[in-house]
Amino acid sequence: MPSSRSPGGEDPAAAGGPETVTLRILSSLTAVPAASWDRVANPGWTLADRGVLTRTSECGSLRELAGTLGIEPDSGEQEADFNPFLSHAFLEALEASGCATAETGWQPRHMLLEEATGSVIGAVPAYLKSHSQGEYVFDHGWADAFYRAGGDYYPKLQVSVPFTPATGRRFLTGPGIDREAGLQALAAGLVQVCQRSAASSVHATFLTRSEWEHLGALGYLQRTDQQFHWENRGYDSFDGFLDDLASRKRKAIRKERREALCADGISVEWVTGSDLTEAHWDAFFEFYMDTGSRKWGRPYLNRRFFSLVNERLAERTLLVLAKRHGRYIAGALNFIGSHTLFGRNWGCIEHHPFLHFELCYYQAIDFAIAHGLKRVEAGAQGAHKLARGYLPTTTYSAHWIAHEGLHDAVANFLEHERLAVERENEALAEHAPFRRDD
Repeated sequence: MPSSRSPGGEDPAAAGGPETVTLRILSSLTAVPAASWDRVANPGWTLADRGVLTRTSECGSLRELAGTLGIEPDSGEQEADFNPFLSHAFLEALEASGCATAETGWQPRHMLLEEATGSVIGAVPAYLKSHSQGEYVFDHGWADAFYRAGGDYYPKLQVSVPFTPATGRRFLTGPGIDREAGLQALAAGLVQVCQRSAASSVHATFLTRSEWEHLGALGYLQRTDQQFHWENRGYDSFDGFLDDLASRKRKAIRKERREALCADGISVEWVTGSDLTEAHWDAFFEFYMDTGSRKWGRPYLNRRFFSLVNERLAERTLLVLAKRHGRYIAGALNFIGSHTLFGRNWGCIEHHPFLHFELCYYQAIDFAIAHGLKRVEAGAQGAHKLARGYLPTTTYSAHWIAHEGLHDAVANFLEHERLAVERENEALAEHAPFRRDD
């Protein structure tokens, strides 16, 4: 078997970084104040009680913040957006509820980049993992191949938001540090943690494109995949969106919406903020457990997690609920960013044709238009979303693998996979439902 890779050359473990800072590893997010974490997780934004969101003047305008983060203001990158999943409130709720802990195979190993004064200027949400569940970027084949060759793939170091396939920054830096230098220091630190933990690899998933490019330059292997996102082109109503579609697609969507709600007594509610009660979460949790148990076998989130979300992030949470004859029968959970509505979980206890599409896709579009949001990310996979106005979008991940033989085999695989993803996205885009004006 080839030997393990050692730092040197293009290996990110050899990357330099700021000389006046230190790296600290946390076994729990309770070890860092929420304000310190959030300052780098969502620079330019303040998250107050129950998820009330405000802009801060610390980083200037959104264009100035984009410049601080090293991105073009009009590039479409989401690095300057508020992302609820990166907040201390969300990530710590996963730990406090027992969903993301050592016992569930998600041992927190969060990284902080601190100045000599103790001020946090960088961070990475990271976990030492004993399996590959709940990630939505699939490496089971890599693990199996390495095991058959006599290697141990686990533990591995996972940089992600557990159970959440949503794009966002993973290398968190604020205005107190040069973005490129901070990312380089954090990337090198992850490799050091990986080596000291006897882990096989580092996996950073659902990155922004600019992070993906930077990590590629540092020697990480680059991977792409596909999701389907809806983009708001300045619509003032759902009908305005439909007017952009080809006639046949427009008629099909109108038919689906009628049929979804045609059963006797079905109505739809948007519930968010102070209107959310434990009764709503009881109902949704029943849907989540019923559908999740049938689809995945063991849902990842427990009832305590949803209560913590309600306590901490009610203003950033939207439940779209269907009611029939006075009883809730289905629901979709969404989280509200500054510019994006993130669709997360769905469940039901009654089956009705097209109700899934109505609650998860069409109601999400309605809400985004009504609240001036730029896009809807409807979660992992699902080419069926294309006909409903959600277009193929590339997602990004980066991987550092210690073992030279496994590294080379995965690098070869990823070269072919990236090309396949690119070709599939191009082919699917040709079948987008939008009008083609001559």
